[in-house]
Amino acid sequence: MNSFLAFGMPGGTELIVILVVVLLLFGAKRIPELAKGLGTGIKEFKKATSNINDEIQRAIDEPPASGTGSPAAPQKSASAEEPKSDNASPKA
Repeated sequence: MNSFLAFGMPGGTELIVILVVVLLLFGAKRIPELAKGLGTGIKEFKKATSNINDEIQRAIDEPPASGTGSPAAPQKSASAEEPKSDNASPKA
């Protein structure tokens, strides 16, 4: 069973108690600063997720470049072959 459903949402009295405890812990001057920092963090997070979604959408919409070859299987050229040693040649 989900623990969230077992306890339920806090009621009005519980919320008031939580707010009083937060007020006592942080003080009246610190709460607006904390809220401002939390709001800035949420705004930056939303901006970052939006940027990531835009990049993914651009990558999906972008047609693949043709003529570049497969990067996973590079082709060997004739000059890249290893030179044969003289020891391997049969003696006459």
